[in-house]
Amino acid sequence: MEDNQLLNDDNQSYDKVLSRSIKTEMESSFLDYAMSVIVSRALPDVRDGLKPVHRRIIYAMNDIGLHADKQYRKSATVVGEVLGKYHPHGDSSVYDAMVRMAQDFSTRYPLVDGHGNFGSLDGDEPAAMRYTEAKMSKIAMMLVENLKEDTIDWTDNFDAREKEPTVLPSRYPNLLANGASGIAVGMATNIPPHNLGELIDGAVALIKNPDITIKELNENYIFGPDFPTGAYILGRSGIRSAFETGKGSIIMRAVSHIEQTKSGKNQIVVTEIPYQVNKTNLILKIAEIVKEKKIEGLTEIRDISNRNGIKIIIDLKKDANPEVVLNRLYKLTPLQSNFAVNSLSLVNGSPELLNLKQMLVYYLDHQREVILRRTKFRYKQAYDRAHILEGLQIALDNIDRVIEIIKSSSNDAEAIQSLKSEFDLSDIQGKAILDMRLGRLTGLARENIDSELATVHETMAYLQEILDNSYRLDQIIEEELLEIKNKYADKRRSQIITGDFDIEDEDLIPEESVVIMITKNGYVKRLPLDTYSVQNRGTQGKRGMSIHEDDEVEQLITMSSHAYLLAFSNKGKVYRLKGYQVPEASRTGKGLPVINLLQIDSDEKILSLKTISEFDDEHYMAVVTKKGLVKRTPLSEFSSINRNGKIAIKLNDGDEFYKAIETNGKADLIIASSNGYLVKFNEEYKEVEYEGEDGEIKTKFVGLRPSGRTSMGSKGITLTDGAEVVGFDSNLDGDYVFSITANGKGKVSSIDDYRLTKRGGKGVRTIKITEKNGELILVRCLSLDDDLLISTTNGMVNRVSVSSLRVMGRNTQGVNIINVKDDVVSSVSVVEKDLQGNDEDYNEEIVDLPNDSTLEDTPIETNEEESTSLDKEETK
Repeated sequence: MEDNQLLNDDNQSYDKVLSRSIKTEMESSFLDYAMSVIVSRALPDVRDGLKPVHRRIIYAMNDIGLHADKQYRKSATVVGEVLGKYHPHGDSSVYDAMVRMAQDFSTRYPLVDGHGNFGSLDGDEPAAMRYTEAKMSKIAMMLVENLKEDTIDWTDNFDAREKEPTVLPSRYPNLLANGASGIAVGMATNIPPHNLGELIDGAVALIKNPDITIKELNENYIFGPDFPTGAYILGRSGIRSAFETGKGSIIMRAVSHIEQTKSGKNQIVVTEIPYQVNKTNLILKIAEIVKEKKIEGLTEIRDISNRNGIKIIIDLKKDANPEVVLNRLYKLTPLQSNFAVNSLSLVNGSPELLNLKQMLVYYLDHQREVILRRTKFRYKQAYDRAHILEGLQIALDNIDRVIEIIKSSSNDAEAIQSLKSEFDLSDIQGKAILDMRLGRLTGLARENIDSELATVHETMAYLQEILDNSYRLDQIIEEELLEIKNKYADKRRSQIITGDFDIEDEDLIPEESVVIMITKNGYVKRLPLDTYSVQNRGTQGKRGMSIHEDDEVEQLITMSSHAYLLAFSNKGKVYRLKGYQVPEASRTGKGLPVINLLQIDSDEKILSLKTISEFDDEHYMAVVTKKGLVKRTPLSEFSSINRNGKIAIKLNDGDEFYKAIETNGKADLIIASSNGYLVKFNEEYKEVEYEGEDGEIKTKFVGLRPSGRTSMGSKGITLTDGAEVVGFDSNLDGDYVFSITANGKGKVSSIDDYRLTKRGGKGVRTIKITEKNGELILVRCLSLDDDLLISTTNGMVNRVSVSSLRVMGRNTQGVNIINVKDDVVSSVSVVEKDLQGNDEDYNEEIVDLPNDSTLEDTPIETNEEESTSLDKEETK
């Protein structure tokens, strides 16, 4: 029987269990949780800009008397008050929020006046709450002003033993002034701080003109965020987007300048950093990218910041371009950061994404309610006081009868009732008369009552005017906002700058004509072209490079600092860099080892330099080897070259790369050999007809067939007696051929003096090789407007104007171009007219040397033997 009873009891308990889908339960429970987090933790209220924990901290400090004009008290006191009465969560959540409100680098207008260690911009943790002290800041008092005048609603705390405000009066727009950030469930807010003076000006403008546009607010009053750490704000597009839509990206950039030390080195000095950037992490990030070689030119980073401000010094190498280094730092480190604006806040308890005008409208609506409720509260106080004063006047007018009634009454209640009946008074008036002191019976006291009553009536009339007139209400708000502005507004800290901020390193480097030099031992340097002025033909020249005894200048090229420089090595590989990437050095400096600039092998050597402005399929890179093999490849195949380089031509054993030139596919090419011969042929690859030995018309291909980078080449010239190629050029570079020997003898001849022949022939003589002249060093095509930069193996450089050289026939020996003395010519570079710039010495008079006059028109022996027939196979 007991078992049956138990069974029946169990059945009755099961009948009380409600059946519910787990899906429905999870959805309902999660929604409740999400809304609790959104409303009670993560999002600020649009009216006072505070999240619950911040509001409770401010209210608790105000409630226990920690006002701005009072003494500090332990932070633990405030945390305990907040935890015990209003915020039943962890003490760290309360103290962390309190610390942030006290940090002047986190909060634009700190609401807590902290005393002690409240952390630092380096990410240092604040001291424990038992060591620090705090009180309300002066501006925080504006959040709770009029709090006790029935201006806001109140609600029960977590245990219904206390009351707490649902919102603070907030006499200034704190949401926009200090901003807010928080992560809720499925949503987040990130509102930047703004300048208080600008906000109040914007709010006043909105009061006067409710139809004002966001654009007008932005352009005339609220210019953008104003971060506590200062820094620059780049551009206005992100600001406009944030103001108009509630979302946008604000680009912040550190404030820095470049200084030069006494030793001539540059240093970057950072004085302001972007908002919410940890200074220590910033320095570590800079050190990290330097270690990873993502940025070069830095030698040391020093942080000498103090309580007066931030100062980070970044020392640079002497040859580093400070603008380029700074631009790279902006791109790779938090020196430039983004603030993602997401203006989400609570409106009537629900999250809404708001634009600038909406936030101001909701704030002003809140202020209208605060002022209206305050006015009603004060009106009621004035009315109650007037009611009492009127009762006192009646009593004084009938003082004898009043005294008689009081004396005849047995107790207070009877006296009050008798007074009410006799003079038609209220309970409040009867009690006030009963409590009236005898001192009020004097004439002066009577006058004071009459005067006070008149004042109260005036106050009531004033308050009634506010209640009856919305314009007067707005006027009060405007006056009080401007008063707060005068007390607490300060200057803007974040300067807004406009322009194109997506700057490449190249944009920061001035474009100029430069000279690039490479020595036999692999030292390279860059220097301005105007270092070398035009000199007389036959002079010795200037020191162009300080070199070692066993070294000599081998390559020299003029170019724009912004053009691409292709460097070809003896192994047939090509490397690419911009002209400005070659380190600049003084005229007598030896430069930098090229192995530090390019990823070349230890046994690899740069033999040829070529400048290119752009890469396309309509132009070609024609290359030749020292053994006379030649080929051409579309320029587009050289458009993408990494630091390790790419193959430019496949070489035979014992052969080396000599030179590369740019062609258009139809140019006349010249190839010259060191024994003084030159062959000229057209590069266009086409089919032609010819008459065979049997009289039949046959066809064959002539010219130079295009091939890929990794191919070998075709025979360009037939070499004899151990000669090597010393000249390779095209008529695209000029209609004249310049030849120069090792001992400085040279000449300029028309390219038309050289017969167009077949590719692969021996060629015709261009200059006679004698013991006095030395072997042929170089042959180039040029125009009469060009200049020549002639370098010797000992580093002497002479700049000669081509126009100073007489045009001679092919059958002449030439004149002294440079006085080499015990030196020999190593390289010649042509300075084209558009690279020459302004040269004050350019028009210097040219005087021929006496010993040259007998040589200019002296015929030389010619070899009219034409080129041998082409190989049957055009390409190896």
